[in-house]
Amino acid sequence: MTFYSWLALSNSPKWRVLSPRLFLVRHGETEWSRNGRHTGRTDICLTPHGEAQVRAQAAVLVGEGHPKNICTAIVSPRIRAHRTFHLLFEHLPKFPDHQITEDVREWDYGEYEGLVRQEIVVKKPWMGHLEIWVGESVEEMQTRVDRVIAKVRDYHRKWVEEGEGSRDVLIVAHGHFNRAMIARWNNFDLALGNHFNVGPGGVAVMSYNHHSLDEPVLDALNLYAHEA
Repeated sequence: MTFYSWLALSNSPKWRVLSPRLFLVRHGETEWSRNGRHTGRTDICLTPHGEAQVRAQAAVLVGEGHPKNICTAIVSPRIRAHRTFHLLFEHLPKFPDHQITEDVREWDYGEYEGLVRQEIVVKKPWMGHLEIWVGESVEEMQTRVDRVIAKVRDYHRKWVEEGEGSRDVLIVAHGHFNRAMIARWNNFDLALGNHFNVGPGGVAVMSYNHHSLDEPVLDALNLYAHEA
């Protein structure tokens, strides 16, 4: 079953027993993601390989026709994420409803922007991987991520309880943001996000156990990613 086949399920009342989902997509490859450089606020384009990567995945991820089951797409304004969103849907007659917001931007790495992990560890070898950022703290990141999750769950609640909108939400964002989202979706400490692999172009599927909005789960991780 393709990604679009999941999205194309009937939206009639008899399908309300199905749990709504969040599809979490990381942008395709950039020069810095290929080299392991931390890319937060820098606006960097996809590489030609990154664009080809996303285009090749589009037929698998989206398939033919308009994905009617997406009630909204939430897209980071950084060009690498925005371009990924457009490439995923460029073969369709229209884009799904979407919003571009700083809420799903990448972690701000402060003075460590553009550095690889080895360079950062040399500067502060005594600190944990999620404690080193000076541009945005763990607490600030968690507040932002939790705000996005509350927004997604409001869309899901309206579909389940009130029959409004469509079933699913799509987010096109970034590596560390997506890891943080996966951790917080499951009510884990944000630092546990390091245990989830999110490769360029990879997709995570978030949903709920027992059709209950009180039981969030991770359904699938790093689908279609070409590299770790």
